[in-house]
Amino acid sequence: MTAGISRAEFVDLLQDEIGLDIDAGDLGLPFDDLSGWDSVRLLAMLVLLEKHLGRPLSLPGFLEAANLESIYEMVNR
Repeated sequence: MTAGISRAEFVDLLQDEIGLDIDAGDLGLPFDDLSGWDSVRLLAMLVLLEKHLGRPLSLPGFLEAANLESIYEMVNR
């Protein structure tokens, strides 16, 4: 089984590598409520997480996600 990522590490990656000004409490917010969120950040996050985890992730799953919490849960399945 491929290792996942902790919630704190997930938030740190999003802050440091994607440039999102969020904390763990913001993961459940709809994407529209995240300051500076756009589709480019979504794709950057997909690539970053694939590199970090060392495995491919589902682009359709990312596109269907309602929020960052959904993505966090997806990458830890």
